Amino acid sequence: MIQAIVFLPLLGFLIAGAFGRWIGVRASELITTGLLFVSAALSWVVFFDVALGHNEGYAPVLANWMTVGALKVDWSLRVDTLTAVMLVVVNTVSSLVHLYSIGYMHEDPHRPRFFAYLSLFTFAMLALVTADNLVQMFFGWEGVGLASYLLIGFWYQKPSANAAAIKAFVVNRVGDFGFALGIFLVFQLTKSLTFDEVFAAVPGLEGDKIHAFGLDVDALTLAAFLLFIGAMGKSAQFFLHTWLPDAMEGPTPVSALIHAATMVTAGVFMVARLSPIFEYAPTALAFVTLIGAVTAFFAATVGLVQNDIKRVIAYSTCSQLGYMFVAEGVGAYSLGIFHLFTHAFFKALLFLGAGSVIHAMHHEQDMRKMGGLRKDIPFTFAMMTIGTLALTGFPYTAGYFSKDAIIEAAFAAGEHRPAAMIGFISTVVAAGLTSFYSWRLVFMTFFGHRPGHAAAADHGHAAEEHGHDDHAKSHDDHGHGGHGDHAPHESPIVMLIPLAVLAVGALAAGYVFEPFFAGHAYDEFWKGALFTGEHNHVLHEMHDIPAWAAYAATGMMVFGFLVALFVYVLKPGTAQALANFFPGLYRFLLNKWYFDELYDFLFVRPTFALGRLFWKVGDGAIIDGLGPDGVAARIADGARFAVRLQTGYVYHYAFAMLIGVAAVATYFVAGGLH
Repeated sequence: MIQAIVFLPLLGFLIAGAFGRWIGVRASELITTGLLFVSAALSWVVFFDVALGHNEGYAPVLANWMTVGALKVDWSLRVDTLTAVMLVVVNTVSSLVHLYSIGYMHEDPHRPRFFAYLSLFTFAMLALVTADNLVQMFFGWEGVGLASYLLIGFWYQKPSANAAAIKAFVVNRVGDFGFALGIFLVFQLTKSLTFDEVFAAVPGLEGDKIHAFGLDVDALTLAAFLLFIGAMGKSAQFFLHTWLPDAMEGPTPVSALIHAATMVTAGVFMVARLSPIFEYAPTALAFVTLIGAVTAFFAATVGLVQNDIKRVIAYSTCSQLGYMFVAEGVGAYSLGIFHLFTHAFFKALLFLGAGSVIHAMHHEQDMRKMGGLRKDIPFTFAMMTIGTLALTGFPYTAGYFSKDAIIEAAFAAGEHRPAAMIGFISTVVAAGLTSFYSWRLVFMTFFGHRPGHAAAADHGHAAEEHGHDDHAKSHDDHGHGGHGDHAPHESPIVMLIPLAVLAVGALAAGYVFEPFFAGHAYDEFWKGALFTGEHNHVLHEMHDIPAWAAYAATGMMVFGFLVALFVYVLKPGTAQALANFFPGLYRFLLNKWYFDELYDFLFVRPTFALGRLFWKVGDGAIIDGLGPDGVAARIADGARFAVRLQTGYVYHYAFAMLIGVAAVATYFVAGGLH
């Protein structure tokens, strides 16, 4: 069964990718989507068998991958509760995204390629979460990066899409370099890369030192730190986050798949899987907490002022990932995975709901050009409201159980882990900011009045200015492009069904699964899939915190809603007045803390300058100038001189002969004098 779950998406990729041109668009859509739904159904079977049943898990070995000296790597599919949770998340969201894409991408002529990429991405993610060793995990890790590059740059005719794809690929390579170094160090320390063998060796390495960077550092701390660098890149954490907003250049279903439940959560999964290493590296865990706290706050502040509907949700994803790392940094690994689980439902719902709004607005993404849409697309409005309630942590929705639990755990861990209190303060503040920008999106999109049709008539220019999904520019027969003044319309049923399914998860996933992830059924559910040290009692201590700390997140949620209601509904124009009153702060947030400009100054321009130096001076002037080009040029000069001697006149040749005779005679005469 597990083999079918993992390899059915790969089969879909091969069929649609290799034979899509012959079997046609509809067959490519139905085959890839059908195989994903089968994989998703089997994933739920595994979840009920392993996580909720009495099966302790298993790890069938498919084949020996490589054996080099002491390094032996098998292709093995590790199935435990952590894997089962990820299988459900990845395949459920991916299958719904496939179904949604049938409607959303129905105008695109390259749909077989698109669905092939989606299935390839899903297979790579499944290879990652079922890995039984670090090499196999790295294979899936890089496969996800490749597939995300292909999906973000799907509309390769757009320079902005190409730039976004390259940026995502390059930034992730920075993190992956750290991940690779961490894998090398783990092998050096344990002589194995198989998880069970590595975890068994870790306790004996506690306190061991390793000489690195001219210092004697704790070996496990360095290994955990390097591994987490990989998570920072893949999960878009502070410093390595800049690729995530630009990835919105891809189609909206890609945004839901990559940024809701799969690629960006790979780092969270990796830290949870390697919890036995991180538990013995408290300094690295403190670093995880701090990065998560800063990311949660930073992304929330930037989301306050964004005007592109997808970018608001993208920064929300970045912020929520910070919550997950705060949870893992304080030792509450199950809460990080719990929030990953619930977040997948409501964030995929929000992204796909945003896609429905964009579809209704003829591929307009600027919220300033929206308004009053709740009457035109009432179902989408209801679904996005549910997603917003869950994201902001409204009582008894999915986000309420997982996000508030993380905040409580951070407060409880503050007594033993100093960084945890920073995580608590940051996540509480971020809860208020999240509520504000989430309801800001709802109010700007669905309430008030939409600007006049004059703005919509200039749709082509707006699309270029605001960087939307403008794949429909060449399809003017469906109310796009030149027909931007058509009334907004509800999306087709194939796009609405996934919204309804995800809305159920956004409402009920927290209430149903809270006892298993962090409650009384914890031990029976996890069955040892997550490791917590003997001094880690955060899940018990979080129930004894003061009431004000427990309800702080809910209070901030209400406060953020009231501020957004006042600014955008009760007293419109307040937001512009505040922007005018604090122009510096507004520009600072609008320009994303100037990270792109800073990185451009520190890294991009020097790299290009160094490249031009090596190209023009090193390669062109020195190597080519003194090497093949220089030799060829001197030969050509000699040839041109020789050509000048070949005039064709007899008296020129006679004169040359006379000169030669004179030279020879002079030589012998001069030589005879000695």
